[in-house]
Amino acid sequence: MKQPATSNQQPVTKLGAKQLRVSKPSSRDISKIKRRDIYIICDNILDTYNIGSIFRLADAVGVKKIYLCGATETPPNSRISKSSVGTDKWVNWEYDASAAEAIQEIRKRHSRPDRESDPRLREDDKGREIKVIAIEQHPKAIDFRKANYQSPGTRYQVLAFVVGHETSGVSKEALELCDQIAEIPMFGVNRSMNVMVSLAIVLYCARARLN
Repeated sequence: MKQPATSNQQPVTKLGAKQLRVSKPSSRDISKIKRRDIYIICDNILDTYNIGSIFRLADAVGVKKIYLCGATETPPNSRISKSSVGTDKWVNWEYDASAAEAIQEIRKRHSRPDRESDPRLREDDKGREIKVIAIEQHPKAIDFRKANYQSPGTRYQVLAFVVGHETSGVSKEALELCDQIAEIPMFGVNRSMNVMVSLAIVLYCARARLN
């Protein structure tokens, strides 16, 4: 028997196909976005539709910035704009010559704060911890569900996720600078997954651990 609706139930907002694929936020809408200290580093990603989808994902997760590195195409680009449904216009991004340079820049920018100058830190607080995780199939990779996305006692976690070329993956130079390598288990015949899909799975897992 169908139960009557209660006052606690929220009305369902139904969006049409066009509404789901067109984003025109106001400056006020953009200013309300709560961004975490999470970064995406694109290491020579060639498919512009993948790049656009990563912009869309970054907006959904509340990523602070995308680093487009090496041969990765940058906006303005019609295919990036189309697949990003316009999010490339307000998600922060930066171009670096290599993913290794981007990793080094993030580490430098988020160096551990001076305890005397940062009143938020307690004596027993480790402060700001920076962790760089490559999403890659590798002999040293661990299951993404077992990855350590937040260090114990750390209040201000900074995370950077590195994703690589659709065929060759994350560059050796970038891998050497990463703290962890995480991979997604594959249970079928196919041995790999689309770069944006892999990133989405790991990002949402990490985001849930930080909440």
